[in-house]
Amino acid sequence: MIAIGSDHGGFKLKEEIKKYLIEKGIEYKDFGTVSEQSVDYPEIAKEVSKSVQNKEAEYGILICRTGLGMSMVANKFKGIRCAVCHNENTAKYSRLDNNANILALSGQELTVNDAICILRVWIATEFEGGRHQNRINMIEEIEKENMK
Repeated sequence: MIAIGSDHGGFKLKEEIKKYLIEKGIEYKDFGTVSEQSVDYPEIAKEVSKSVQNKEAEYGILICRTGLGMSMVANKFKGIRCAVCHNENTAKYSRLDNNANILALSGQELTVNDAICILRVWIATEFEGGRHQNRINMIEEIEKENMK
């Protein structure tokens, strides 16, 4: 299951991504927003991140104008590794090396086709483990030290 959310700047792209998820038979839960009317993105990012953190969803997708604001909020949650991806290569390595569990996308910079290609690669890429697991362990130690 994928938790998905956007602010007004990512609303149109979110709606297109939902169509893709339905087409592929991928279950999702939409945490909003429901229109292009201005909303505060931190609230939506918080709900998606909590859903992934609490293992109610395996992955999350966050979309705002740039993807940056949403990713900043998501990365405040212990255990969340949110990556802003602008192309298929960043999507691949965010999963392969960094085991990202939330994908952040730009509703302004990406076409629907580009976003779907990024999402397709992101979902299909498995975490490689090995030496990368050591780095994930280091991230988790940093979280323990600094997220009180």
